[in-house]
Amino acid sequence: MTAGTITQSCWLRWLGLFGVWTLIGLSFAHQYYVSSASFGNPVPWRHAVGHSLADWYLFAALSIPVSWLARRFAIERANWARHAVIHLAAGAVFSLGWMALRAGVGIWQGSATGETIAFAALFRSLLAKTFYFNLFVYWVVVSVAHAFGYYRRFHEREIKTLELEKCLTQAKLQALQMQLNPHFLFNTLHAISALVHKDAEAADRMISRLSLLLRYTLESTDAHEVSLKQELAFLDRYLEIEQTRFGHRLTVLRDIDPEAMDAQVPNLLLQPLVENAIRHGVEPQSKPGRIEVRAQRRNEQLQIEVCDNGTGFSQGQLTAEGVGLTNTRARLEQLYGSNQRIEFSNAKEGGLVVQVTIPFRLERNGSTE
Repeated sequence: MTAGTITQSCWLRWLGLFGVWTLIGLSFAHQYYVSSASFGNPVPWRHAVGHSLADWYLFAALSIPVSWLARRFAIERANWARHAVIHLAAGAVFSLGWMALRAGVGIWQGSATGETIAFAALFRSLLAKTFYFNLFVYWVVVSVAHAFGYYRRFHEREIKTLELEKCLTQAKLQALQMQLNPHFLFNTLHAISALVHKDAEAADRMISRLSLLLRYTLESTDAHEVSLKQELAFLDRYLEIEQTRFGHRLTVLRDIDPEAMDAQVPNLLLQPLVENAIRHGVEPQSKPGRIEVRAQRRNEQLQIEVCDNGTGFSQGQLTAEGVGLTNTRARLEQLYGSNQRIEFSNAKEGGLVVQVTIPFRLERNGSTE
């Protein structure tokens, strides 16, 4: 918040308080005007307004130190007795101070109309009429100050709680992402080691492509969400490595809605899903493997599917998730809460379908919408 915004907010707050005290003064002026007329001693409206506004503007001025006192000596469970005694004494001083000021203002108002009023007489009259009412006003101001103080502290605690929850979520996401990177690296190095003695050139190509992939990963390691276009670019680097392993046995097809290309998705979302499809759908069989990656917008949701043409999973195997899929599920829960789903099902023509549904959001001016 800028200094200009803070200054404007302060001015608006003071104008609001001035308006509240003015409305109270005008309401009492109306009551004074009507009651005087009903008792056969009418007063001019100007006199009623001047008299009442003088009363309540003095209350408004004195409410400033009273509000400070209420914040300084808040009546709470731990110290309510001692602070209540302080406020009882302060209430008496408030009442007497108001009467002294009001007597001075009354003398000034009387001199404007040619009336001569003694300060002592006016003070005694105010003492008899307003002492206990002034105490009531004091405690109303203290109560309102306490209410705003409790609200402010509640609001601050709520903000701190949200900040702590955000920090905790960020920490969990960082931990999950740090867990995913070594897992992916281990699997890739394992595949390279299997090729070293069989096809040295292919292993060399995999190492070269792995270095490019790791550089790409390091550049985006701090981002929890990226555009689907970026995620597909990362997937291409990964598939180049897998293509070296499987050659013509691996075919990857895409069906991506153009509208979905700029949608925000979790970083490293597709790689574990495709790795799972390769491991369970392509690797165990000798026939050519096919993987399809689909993405489309459905109203306010983004639906992503990864399908393979393997044998699929039996009902018991559907719950057996490895590190990659378990990690993906945890990251989706951290990012989207209950507004996400990840579902596994067997395709009618054979193979496994993994469907991820998340909110459809676009990144604009550095913030996700």
